[in-house]
Amino acid sequence: MNLEALLAARLATAFEAVAGEPVDPAVRSSQHADFQSNAALALARRLGRPPREIAAEVAAAADLAGLADVEISGPGFLNLTVADDVLATLLAEPDSPPPVVAERVVIDYSSPNVAKELHVGHLRSTVIGDALARLFTWAGHDVVRANHLGDFGTQFGMLIEHMSDVNNDETNSLSDLTDFYREARAKFDGDPEFRTRARLRVVALQSGDEATRAMWRRLVEQSTRHFVADYARLGITLGLDDFAGESSYQDQLASVVDELTEKGLLVESEGALCAFPAGFLGRDGEPLPVIVRKSDGGFGYAATDLAALRHRVRDLKADRMLYVVGAPQRNHFEMVFAVARDAGWLHDGVSAEHISFGSVLGPDGKMLKTRSGETIKLADLLDEADARATSPAIGIGAIKYADLSSDRRGDYVFDWDRMLAATGNTGPYLQYAVRRIRSLLRDAEVSPGTIVLEHPAERRLALTLLGFEPAVAAAIEFREPHRLAVHLHEVAAAFSGFYERCRPITTSPSWLALTARTGATLELGLDLLGIPIPEQM
Repeated sequence: MNLEALLAARLATAFEAVAGEPVDPAVRSSQHADFQSNAALALARRLGRPPREIAAEVAAAADLAGLADVEISGPGFLNLTVADDVLATLLAEPDSPPPVVAERVVIDYSSPNVAKELHVGHLRSTVIGDALARLFTWAGHDVVRANHLGDFGTQFGMLIEHMSDVNNDETNSLSDLTDFYREARAKFDGDPEFRTRARLRVVALQSGDEATRAMWRRLVEQSTRHFVADYARLGITLGLDDFAGESSYQDQLASVVDELTEKGLLVESEGALCAFPAGFLGRDGEPLPVIVRKSDGGFGYAATDLAALRHRVRDLKADRMLYVVGAPQRNHFEMVFAVARDAGWLHDGVSAEHISFGSVLGPDGKMLKTRSGETIKLADLLDEADARATSPAIGIGAIKYADLSSDRRGDYVFDWDRMLAATGNTGPYLQYAVRRIRSLLRDAEVSPGTIVLEHPAERRLALTLLGFEPAVAAAIEFREPHRLAVHLHEVAAAFSGFYERCRPITTSPSWLALTARTGATLELGLDLLGIPIPEQM
């Protein structure tokens, strides 16, 4: 149960009784009792009365008997002390999701390119997006995972033409395909005759030439198979059924152009059909275009993103769409969303949001790369995690927690020593707390019983545990998994204090019950973040 929400509701009713009218909606809707207790000062200013007098009336009117003791301090703050037996009763209930109005939520994340290996640049989108998918699902939303693959376009004309030149018709590793792509790019840039053939191959692909389509399908199948293997290794819930590449929308692009044209949203600019959403200007002060159809008749990313958005609204019946994509794409998505609103696809009942995130940096403060300056492959990163950690679960947990414990909007430094440390705000620290709790419960001489809070460290742990639901609610409301990660670290730290100050008595049913409750909360929270628990540490 959300203790903060319960206290806040009681205080809000008391404020309304004293004010004689509904209080500020922010006070009524807030789930934080401390925020509402400070509201006595604002109410006193509005009524022109002493704050302590207002606070006293609110305290008297609040229905807190048997729930909490209230004390007035300072200029008019209300300090609440929840009764120990109330805390114990609430802890007897398992953690539950925050109350929500269920929605169909499409979460677009990971989005690698076919014929290229997953690399460190895909890490944050994949890890953050999957944590959000887990959180929204647990809260009761109908979540649709969408992995928007880059699987169509000019690059595939180059690659298929090159593979045709070398008569390659065997199954290749994704690393082989990456090498083929580099070779194709070099030929495209340096050989005009090959460049012409590659462009003609794009036309053949788009027009449905069967031989070209067969080679393209093989590329997609080989790539997706490798992606799924990497996701499984990283503990990501994306599966083949969640893959929806750019190719999925090719037969819808013409109708997107037709619909936008009918609504008067497209104008011709230098041979291209463009939308100019209001409020977007370039450095020269001129309106910025969203190029829906290029001057050569082809379609770019904007057209595919518009088609995907329309499909998610009309066919998938999405109420909300979250696009977990790096911060540099902010302007692109804002413009796409603006065009979609102008077209009527986004309206009051449907929302789209860009869930931006920063970069993964090396110790030098620059983008994380190999010593030779190349982008680090995700598989190589996971191999190194296995080599440095005592088990794959610890390595994976360290990588994911380092990402999820920081505000997604900022950059973070990838530091192996810090990430794998057994102390501090790290994945291994939380994993070790769970393993220790499991060990204590396994070796206990009796079963957990009823929780009785007698020591300040027990009370502190109890209050921290009851902050789980608000932490999950905040992580969902603000789309910030770090709010849950930070809370889990607070739980583990509070348990450590409880363990040190309250001598472990394996024959105490109450001590074991509080220990078991802590373990259940930590395990659930780590699972919601996609962090595994190792078999041993």
